[in-house]
Amino acid sequence: MKQFNGYKEAKAAAKSGGRLPEGAYICRILKVEYKPAENHDWSDQIEMMFDITEGEQKDFFKTQYQNNANDDKKWKGRVSVYVPKDDGSEKDTWTKNAFAKWTDSFEESNDGYIWDWDEAKWKNKLIGIVFGTTGTVINGKEVLYTEARFPCAVALVKDGKAPKAKFKAKNGYGDKKAAPSGDWMEVPEGDPELPF
Repeated sequence: MKQFNGYKEAKAAAKSGGRLPEGAYICRILKVEYKPAENHDWSDQIEMMFDITEGEQKDFFKTQYQNNANDDKKWKGRVSVYVPKDDGSEKDTWTKNAFAKWTDSFEESNDGYIWDWDEAKWKNKLIGIVFGTTGTVINGKEVLYTEARFPCAVALVKDGKAPKAKFKAKNGYGDKKAAPSGDWMEVPEGDPELPF
């Protein structure tokens, strides 16, 4: 048999179950877009598209996008940063702290860069991004996926000292700590009869 193109990438995707393993990665910001809120109750957002620049998962989102044969495929390496409303609310205080974590992480990850209220300058910058596993229920089926949770300095990723993200359950997902989902079921040890 002749080796086909993309085998290495397909093998890496199969090994991870098609999803990015949780952990911290060094990422480059590829696109930045400021999106005003469509509803006065929501916050404006800065949406960023990125990809992983180093290690085993380098170009993960590019490979995922190129291997997707669907007509409506989307770039999955993206994260939104909420812009504080400056309204004095408790939620706004949380948003300000989260926003400052992004600006600090950009400053710590890019020599000489200082946040100057121009989010467009984040394009092509490096940043550490910590990914965690989330469980949700879609059409009655439990699904696991990996999502970008929060930023950190690139140096923390390189040193293996980046914080870890906790498992997150949404939409009624049972807190199974990333247990297998789908058609598989766990067989108790010592049970001689298999369920199939």
